[in-house]
Amino acid sequence: MSEIELFCDHVWMEQGLSDATLSSYRTDLKIFADWLKLNGSGLLKAEQSDIQSYLAHRYQQKYSGRSTARLLSSLRKFYGYLCQQHRLKIDPTQQIENPKIQAPVPKTLSEKDVETLIGQPDLETAIGLRDKAMLELLYSSGLRITELISIEVNQIGFVQGVMRVIGKGDKERLVPIGEEALESIQVYLKYGRPELATADANDWLFLSTRGTNMTRQNFWYRIKHYAKLAGIRSHLSPHTLRHAFATHLLNHGADLRTLQMLLGHSDLSTTQIYTYVARERLKQLHSEHHPRG
Repeated sequence: MSEIELFCDHVWMEQGLSDATLSSYRTDLKIFADWLKLNGSGLLKAEQSDIQSYLAHRYQQKYSGRSTARLLSSLRKFYGYLCQQHRLKIDPTQQIENPKIQAPVPKTLSEKDVETLIGQPDLETAIGLRDKAMLELLYSSGLRITELISIEVNQIGFVQGVMRVIGKGDKERLVPIGEEALESIQVYLKYGRPELATADANDWLFLSTRGTNMTRQNFWYRIKHYAKLAGIRSHLSPHTLRHAFATHLLNHGADLRTLQMLLGHSDLSTTQIYTYVARERLKQLHSEHHPRG
């Protein structure tokens, strides 16, 4: 049995890893072993300089930083195993740093696209009233879709214009609701929800056609349906309106700390990715409207 298979068997027995993870380890190590062989070396003979040369080769081949970080994780696991088994005295990955990985820039929509998207639901139907309220609330408050579909009626403070949200890690936060979103929710509660509710309907704010709470998949399908009606061809993700909420707030002068609280981020660094999007928008506006842009 090859060294790679022995390693995969070991980590599978020790940690019960999934087939997908084992396959990733196997693929990464096999590719590295083949490269070493072409350069007159092997997995058990590889030194730090060999790994650095291979990383330089990957850089020239334009592999992504994320892909290279995954490869290094596989190599560290493999050489750590060999050292643990006393097959090697020195781990050649020990002094090698991970590549810097740039956080992906959130995909967002323009303010005009958001307005067009929100204007698509048919307000003559209960489903349309529900979808309109969900879209308005999602954009008004920057909720995660999981948070949106989990809201109960008693979490909405109509007089105060705020909502109690249970986010990641069961952390609770108060989120303001815009006037248009509040109005859409009130119209839905009066004319839409009673039509969707069954005799044993629970307290979920947004109900499916079966009288149960909406699922992520169901609402995501509705967003894609309305995007198609609106002629929006840019790539959408389940978080697109959340990203639009954050970006548009920054464009209109909100500060990062406030945005962090509204989004429910535990770390400000997570929120900072939106500054890149906002800066790009400001550059575009400057180019379009400044006389010497």
